[in-house]
Amino acid sequence: MINYAFKKLLYGLAVLAGVVCIVFILFNILPGDPARMTMGQRADVQSLDAVRKEFGLDKSKPVQFLLYVNDLLPLSVHPYNAENQEKYHYIKLIKIGDDALVLKKPYLRRSYQTKRDVTAILAETVPNTFILALTAMIFATIIGVFLGVLSAIYKGSWIDNLANSFAILGISAPSFFAGIIIAWLFGFVLSDYTGLNMSGSLYSYDPFRGEIMTWKNLWLPMITLGLRPLAIIVQLTRSAMLDVLSQDYIRTARAKGLGRNAIIYKHALKNALNPVITAISGWFASLLAGSFFVEYIFGYNGLGRTTVNALEMSDFPVVMGSILFIAFVFVIVNILVDILYAWVDPRIKLT
Repeated sequence: MINYAFKKLLYGLAVLAGVVCIVFILFNILPGDPARMTMGQRADVQSLDAVRKEFGLDKSKPVQFLLYVNDLLPLSVHPYNAENQEKYHYIKLIKIGDDALVLKKPYLRRSYQTKRDVTAILAETVPNTFILALTAMIFATIIGVFLGVLSAIYKGSWIDNLANSFAILGISAPSFFAGIIIAWLFGFVLSDYTGLNMSGSLYSYDPFRGEIMTWKNLWLPMITLGLRPLAIIVQLTRSAMLDVLSQDYIRTARAKGLGRNAIIYKHALKNALNPVITAISGWFASLLAGSFFVEYIFGYNGLGRTTVNALEMSDFPVVMGSILFIAFVFVIVNILVDILYAWVDPRIKLT
């Protein structure tokens, strides 16, 4: 298993390298001048040149790419001086002239707009997105498994047809479209009854209590983000339950006189959850990435909204940092899902 995890980690690093190359190329062919976006349209030439020099935008594209990769690599070469030590917080390994081979954590640089470290920006926004994705996954899992079990038990009934129709609708509706409808309906038309707002972040400012958590702003984006995985879980649970309920040991349990609830929830559901567990694990990483438009629609201050705003302002370090974080999460979750699946089902061998 250790060899498998190491091999998958190498593949993951190759994926991250590909992401860096593709995003860098795409960002540099898009229209827009980061220096102009930073200083404004009325900035003079000297100010623009100063900004380009500060962020290394005055160098050729290949040199910019190599410097960015050098900043990302934990093992890299940097000038050995107090300024760089404070900037990168590195550990010197070998001195090479005026430079040194150093060990450091990946440096995601600073935002063009706010001049803040991208790592600090991610540290502020990722927890909000994590909470949104986690609650959406919990909502999708509880409701999805419940509807899937009901659909399998009452196969062919109106309950089954209603659950299947809901699942098809959830799969078919894009998140941005569903978000607009849900925000308008429950945050505007029915807001007097629901008490919910069309937009709002997890944290709000109270003049007396300072910054407080506003849980009601989580409901609408959570439901919107959880609709698609909910639909998938309904279908998976229904299919797995129908397969398990037709097995010989279930018929034996019925013949022995076990109650219906004991058969369904103690024996059938436990064995039907293997594909559902795999889907839940894989979908969590997808929800982190899929929250971009949902957060933007609901004005939810998370990684997605921050990335979209940075993209509008040609803030390359923030965009690249966000995408690299999402790619990293996908790589780690993919490895964990494979290991979890092999642990749940011993028949699967990791190679």
